[in-house]
Order: sequence, then C-alpha cells, then structure tokens
Amino acid sequence: MVKLRLKRCGRKQAIYRIVAIDVRSRREGKDLRKVGFYDPMKNKICLNVPVILYFLEKGAQPTGTVQNLLKRAELF
Repeated sequence: MVKLRLKRCGRKQAIYRIVAIDVRSRREGKDLRKVGFYDPMKNKICLNVPVILYFLEKGAQPTGTVQNLLKRAELF
C-alpha cells in the first residue's frame, strides 16, 4: 500500500517533502515520487496536483498531517 507522507529535510530548519512512499519503508527511506514540499517556518506549501490526484485515484492514503495540508490547499 502507498501513503502520502512527510519526509524531513534540513538539519536545523526543518523543511518537509511530501512524498508517495510504500508503508513498509522508513520515514527517510526510498520514495516512489516527490509530490510537493511544506515549509513550516514560512508556512509555504507547494504541491504537484496532477501527481497527487493520480496517487489518490490509485488508492494512496494520506497521513493526517498531509491530509490537513491538502485541505488547507483546498484540494481535499
């Protein structure tokens, strides 16, 4: 099963990539595809909408945080 989840980048200032990843993989493991990013410091969200919709149609489940980000972007 595939999930849309956050993958942490950055050492002191956290920036998160939104990735499609297998549920059995670790948080920092190999992702299937990068679909956007989230910067909590600047409160900035960048999404690749067609790819996100593709994964959602195929049955990918977003985590709670990613689902909240998609709602803020008025996508979900």
